[in-house]
Amino acid sequence: MNGKLFLKNQLPVLLMNLTGMLALVLFLTANGNPVSVSLLVVVVWMAVIILYFTTLYFTRKKHLCKLLEMAEQLEEKYLLPEVMEIPERADEEVFYRILKMAEKSMLEKIGGVQRERKEYKEYIEQWIHEVKTPITAMKLLCENNDSPFVREMLAELENINRFTEQALYYARSEHTEKDYLIREIELRDVVHSAIADNKYLLRQNNVVITADNIDSNVYTDDKWVRFILNQIISNAVKYRTEKPVLRFFTVRENDRILLSVEDNGMGISESDLPRIFEKGFTGQNGRMIQSSTGIGLYLCKRLCDKLGIGLTAYSEGKGTTITLSFHINDFVTGVQG
Repeated sequence: MNGKLFLKNQLPVLLMNLTGMLALVLFLTANGNPVSVSLLVVVVWMAVIILYFTTLYFTRKKHLCKLLEMAEQLEEKYLLPEVMEIPERADEEVFYRILKMAEKSMLEKIGGVQRERKEYKEYIEQWIHEVKTPITAMKLLCENNDSPFVREMLAELENINRFTEQALYYARSEHTEKDYLIREIELRDVVHSAIADNKYLLRQNNVVITADNIDSNVYTDDKWVRFILNQIISNAVKYRTEKPVLRFFTVRENDRILLSVEDNGMGISESDLPRIFEKGFTGQNGRMIQSSTGIGLYLCKRLCDKLGIGLTAYSEGKGTTITLSFHINDFVTGVQG
């Protein structure tokens, strides 16, 4: 609380006391009292005023600082009235009632927004599940006909399927705990499944795939990791070179298993690298490729954070390495051993 502002607010009270003090001194003087008596009255009165305002200032300051500290500690600031003590001062009670009304209004609006978001999320999930049926049917029809045109169509169907999956996982990413199952999985199986999900896209772009030492086992959700790998593969193909190569490999580093996906594509500039996981960021490469949305890697990072998986990117101007870092559960490993 600012001392100057406090005194400014108390100015009417100060003026009233000074007026009363002057009136009393004039009265005493008019009745023949010596100057020493008037001076004593002024000194005592001033001392009482100073003591009163000093005590009031520090008491109010302590109270208000406590309120500010409570507000700063609250994640939802609008819930401050719930942790405040009911004030005893009449003016504070009015502000307390105003805060309670604001809190009630905010809670009602938040409840309405949450209901709308839930309904929209449920609609998106239902729509995606329904649209995946004709996509699957179209893929089955196309797979019965082998021709260059059909192969291109299958690659585009994979793109459509990838975009629908992206929308589905984006809708679910806020509450991943309701949709994942942590168990022991083989990274080799997940990598091969992700490659199979993109086989027509990879074949159409003549991508050479290599997989070295990917026999490690980790504890995570295979469905979510498979989706993350799909996004990484899609990006590698999107920013490919004339002879694209995609390499999968794992290494063990202390208490972690690192699964890396390395490509020889366009790479990422040094200035763009720190921001590639930001929502909507496409960078220099994105300006050259109009289909970039800046959602894929952002969603990968969001899901990895939810699952406790580290996600990093490395590039020296040409080629990019995306690494997933899985923590090894020493307790589970010890029990199994």
